[in-house]
This record gives sequence, structure tokens and C-alpha cells, in this order.
Amino acid sequence: MQQNTERYFNRRDFASFLQSIFPNFKVQKISINGGFTCPNRDGTKGYNGCTFCNNQTFSPQYAVNGKSIKQQLDEGVRFFSRKYPGMKYLAYFQSYTNTYDSVENLITKYYEALNCTDVVGLIISTRPDCMPDALLDELEKIAVNHFLLIEYGVESTNNDTLFRINRGHTYENAVETVCRTHYRNIFCGAHLILGLPGESREMILSHADRISELPLTTVKLHQLQLIKDTKMAHEYLKNPDIFHLYDVNEYIDLCIDFMSRLNPDFIIERFVSQSPPELLLLPGWGLKNYEFTARLKKKINSI
Repeated sequence: MQQNTERYFNRRDFASFLQSIFPNFKVQKISINGGFTCPNRDGTKGYNGCTFCNNQTFSPQYAVNGKSIKQQLDEGVRFFSRKYPGMKYLAYFQSYTNTYDSVENLITKYYEALNCTDVVGLIISTRPDCMPDALLDELEKIAVNHFLLIEYGVESTNNDTLFRINRGHTYENAVETVCRTHYRNIFCGAHLILGLPGESREMILSHADRISELPLTTVKLHQLQLIKDTKMAHEYLKNPDIFHLYDVNEYIDLCIDFMSRLNPDFIIERFVSQSPPELLLLPGWGLKNYEFTARLKKKINSI
């Protein structure tokens, strides 16, 4: 493992980043479901989605399709405000592809969220092949007066991997779209999955080198998780030898080496993801995000 820990210790976390933007109050993300689909689910690019995908793994109970955006946000605010009075909120459009609709419908939904009490900004999760310039024109206007972060699902910088997991776009699509977004003065984030089938440890670390060249603000990492009844889970059950599922200590070492090669200006928002136990096939670490982060910091301090 590389011995350069400077790139970790000098790195801001996401909470500090938000505090620098909102110095007078704390902010909390509220996940909402805008009722969107994806181009590789509706037949535009394919069907059945990415081979790893089951949106139930990251949609909270209040973010269910059929509820209005305002209703979801109101329920989320009630949930958090009991414990944290005075909190403000970021509406997090999380499920599926949240820029995949007409520009008119999208902007209507974004402003429905922004008009809710105590909502001070938006985080929009999407794909790099679903960001037309006409939508960026409107998002640029929103970013003048509101916090706005666009999270792009990059997942891998290797095109063979992206094809294998039925992603439906290339890494070059991601590079071009992140740059277009950055030039509109909009914060950009990238999401990557570490441990996708066919990717060696060195290939995974090379993702850090490649995305370090992009104008990103945040990065989200998480370990490969096999979710029951997904195509990837079925692939594993048929041929487990083509997968390498990291144990906790091995993944901690991988994250430390990944950070040592990542642009030190990037904010790492997350290292792991937690899928509901009833949906998770493997690996079952039994750790919450903060418990994993504590272990990772302890390992860094021991180097």
C-alpha cells in the first residue's frame, strides 16, 4: 500500500464543504423520487437497466413513487426537524435518471422542490448521456441563486466494463458532460463503483488517475454489492469466479490507495453504500457508513 497519506488528511469532507456554503445553519439532504425512468429501461437504449441496479436499495420509505415532490419533502422535513430544529434542506433527486424528461417538466419539478419551506438547494443524480444543453441553460439560471450539485453516474472509466454492465454510455460521454456542466458554474460530482467484474485492482486505481483530470467537486465511491434478483447477482451465482468481492480490510486498503492517487481538491462524500439486508446477496459486512469510515481513519493513522 502506498505510504502517502497527505492526500487524505488535507481533504475536506462533504459536511465541511456544505458548512462553507451555508455557514449560518446545518443542511440535510432529503431523497425524493421524481417519478423518472432511464433510457436503458424504457427501450431508448435498452431494457432492464444496469446489471447491478435495484433502486429499492437507496430509496427511503418517504421517497416512493406516487407521492408529490412537495409531499415527500414535507415528510422528510418532519422526520429530520424533530431531532434537528433549525435545519435547512437540500432536495435530493436520487432515484433513476433525474434529467430524463422534457426540459419543461424537469424545471417544473425542480422549482416545486425549491419552493418548499426550508429547501435551500438541489442535488440531482443523473447519467452523463442525459444532459442536453437546453436543460443546462435552465440549470445555470437556478445555480445563480441556489445551491446546485449534479451527480453523474460514471461508475467506471473503462468502456469495456461500462458495456459489460449495460450502462449504455461511454467514459468519453462522462468527460464531455462533466466539462459542459462545470463551464456553467455548476458543482459536479461523480459516482464510481469499486470492484466491478473484470476490473483488476490496478484498473480500479487507474480510475482515480483519470477522473482526477476532470473539473469535479465531489466523488462518491462504493463497494460492489450484489443485490438479489439483479442480472449481476444471477451472473455471480452462475460463475462466481469472475467476481472479486472485497472484504472490509481489503477494501479499506483499496480506498486508501485510491485516495492517494485522487486529486486532493476533490471531496470524497462517501466510501461505501449500505443496501437493505433483505435485498443484499453479498458481501454482508454489517457496518454502517460511519463505522466503516472510522475503521478507515484508524488504518490511516496507523500508517
